[in-house]
Amino acid sequence: MKNFLAKPYRWAGVFSVLLAASVTFTLMDTFVLEKSMAKVSASSSSAGQTVTKQTAQTTQSSVKTAAEITDNSYEDENIKITIEKVRKYNTTMYVADIQVSDASYLKTALANNTYGRNIKSKTSEMAEENNAIFAINGDYYGFRNTGYVLRNGTVYRSTSGNNEALVVDKEGNLSVVSESDVSMQSLSDEGAWQVFSFGPGLVENGEITVDSSSEVGQAKNSNPRTAIGQVSKLHYIVIVSDGRTSESEGLSLLQLAQEFKERGCTTAYNLDGGGSSTMYFNGKIVNNPTDGRKIGERQVSDIVYFGY
Repeated sequence: MKNFLAKPYRWAGVFSVLLAASVTFTLMDTFVLEKSMAKVSASSSSAGQTVTKQTAQTTQSSVKTAAEITDNSYEDENIKITIEKVRKYNTTMYVADIQVSDASYLKTALANNTYGRNIKSKTSEMAEENNAIFAINGDYYGFRNTGYVLRNGTVYRSTSGNNEALVVDKEGNLSVVSESDVSMQSLSDEGAWQVFSFGPGLVENGEITVDSSSEVGQAKNSNPRTAIGQVSKLHYIVIVSDGRTSESEGLSLLQLAQEFKERGCTTAYNLDGGGSSTMYFNGKIVNNPTDGRKIGERQVSDIVYFGY
């Protein structure tokens, strides 16, 4: 004991304690501790349109009364959604074909209406709070300190990451840019309405931009996936695949890109996947979210949705 307290043992012990504390704090800061940085307006804002939440609820209620709704489709005068369950690559995927009359029906929302670190909620909860007809998880921006974040015309983070970003303009058109090549300020000045930072881009100008070796970080090749693509003006394809189970292996990025290309998409982009991958439609979860260990929705930072 006496030798332990003598140098250099004493300092080695102190260093070990400090190192453990530092690692613990870093993990807590990354995965657990909430940091609220900005509150989103209570109004529901969209490109070219601003309405209160109460008005949006009233509008949706009246429109849905006249809408034609089935278990896998929705159609009213402004929004048409058809969802197809597809079995391919030893994987179950859900393909939504979505057409809208105006870009204002393509929306985003943040968990608890708050921008920040580790501010999270389930996709279904955010969808219900915002009266979404259809929703998917977004890019889980709150899991990282870098990567552009622009939602509903407001810039929340302008620090670039090593990512390709998805830009949605005020006309509802999708494009993929490299964050290293363009600043957040220039995107905002050019009229970007939403910017997501995850990636990679899957299809650009109608051509597949990934190959069999492409993957997100150190993830394995086949995973649950969430991605969005554009066929033509105000016409979108959304794909969510199950994965990491014996019933559904999951998709590679190349397989995912091929699905978008086969459906005529000129642009397609990979959003957060794995345990985050969730598709919500008309009050229900469509797919089977899992991270491979437990079944059920993961809490995430944000959603992309269609609604009023």
